[in-house]
Amino acid sequence: MKSLRSLIVASVAACFLTIAAFAGDPSGTWKWSQPGRDGQASEVSLKLDLKEDKLTGSLAGRMGETAISDAVFKDDTVTFSVVRERNGTKWTSKYNAKLEGDTLKGTIEMPGRDGGEPRKLDWSATRTK
Repeated sequence: MKSLRSLIVASVAACFLTIAAFAGDPSGTWKWSQPGRDGQASEVSLKLDLKEDKLTGSLAGRMGETAISDAVFKDDTVTFSVVRERNGTKWTSKYNAKLEGDTLKGTIEMPGRDGGEPRKLDWSATRTK
């Protein structure tokens, strides 16, 4: 009886550890639509990979694919930056999102146009399977 109880406790503990290992991992491909200047929505794809607490990835959309930088995953929150360049001008967009299952939901902070106030946009992405 004592060995059966130990086996049950060990099995339950293993199940919880397995669930914990898969919970809170943003790895995968994420997709969403983003409105453009012309009113047309464009598809955006984000690839994330979390290995040994290091988050890496790339963002692909209307302007091509770009590696993300300053990426962090902590407390089920994903943060990263994307540096783009057009006509010799660089700008950085900062992404922040909460991971909830197969959904990332948060904000994008982008520089204002012509040096104006930064703009914040809501974004929500779904992990593809």
